[in-house]
Amino acid sequence: MAKSHDFTAAIEWTGSRGYGTTGYRDYDRSWRVTTPGKPPVDCSNEPALGGDPALHNPEDLLLSALSACHMLWFLHRASEAGIVITGYRDAPLGIGESEPSGAGRFTAAVLRPEIALANPSQAERADALHAAIHEVCFIARSVAFPVTIEARYVTN
Repeated sequence: MAKSHDFTAAIEWTGSRGYGTTGYRDYDRSWRVTTPGKPPVDCSNEPALGGDPALHNPEDLLLSALSACHMLWFLHRASEAGIVITGYRDAPLGIGESEPSGAGRFTAAVLRPEIALANPSQAERADALHAAIHEVCFIARSVAFPVTIEARYVTN
């Protein structure tokens, strides 16, 4: 039987300029995420939609969550398989589309990790781990778009 997990966060709009949403250009698209016991994260809308380009937007957060979940499962599975990973960084790409109505969605994501291996002869074994991760990664199993992996292996 599956275990239930609850996740909580508080989202608070911080973009009121004192007169609310009296007009489309009369308020900022900024907001704050807080979760118990963790530092707050200030966010905004996508810059093309009037957001602050210096702050994370929902699309950034979704792509980051997808990449981080994959990384954590990959490290776990590598450890179980006796594959020593000494470094991991990703430059994921989210591909989206916007309709004339303004509605948008992700159509795909590409995770592009650069993974440092202690033993370069284990690259093929390490690469084989990626496909199985999508069967267990909480975020990858929750999104409605394809996620592909383009891993690259380096040695220290």
